[in-house]
Amino acid sequence: QVRLIESGGGLVQTGGSLRLSCAASERTFRTSIMAWFRQAPGKEREFVASVAWSSGNTVYAESVKGRFTISRDNAKNTVYLQMNSLKPEDTAVYFCAARNPIAREYPNWGQGTQVTVSS
Repeated sequence: QVRLIESGGGLVQTGGSLRLSCAASERTFRTSIMAWFRQAPGKEREFVASVAWSSGNTVYAESVKGRFTISRDNAKNTVYLQMNSLKPEDTAVYFCAARNPIAREYPNWGQGTQVTVSS
């Protein structure tokens, strides 16, 4: 069972920054692709960004490009999401997820961390 533990959420003003962390219990084929998703109240969960452990290749949602940066620390089995220039519409529960490179879905999820951006 893959365990993903998020941390770093909180309350910040518009224009502020936060860094989320996701510690993975393993860095194997099952967690080759690490991603962040978010879910705002009353909305569906949406993809934010992903990174591959081995290559470092990243993918971003259009809504966060230029503001958010996903990175990984292989030695610590930890993935980060640096969020800058935060907006109220970024308010959501942020989830870390992992999948192998072949899967289309993410079977492994963390418990989520709340990010609230005040206007």
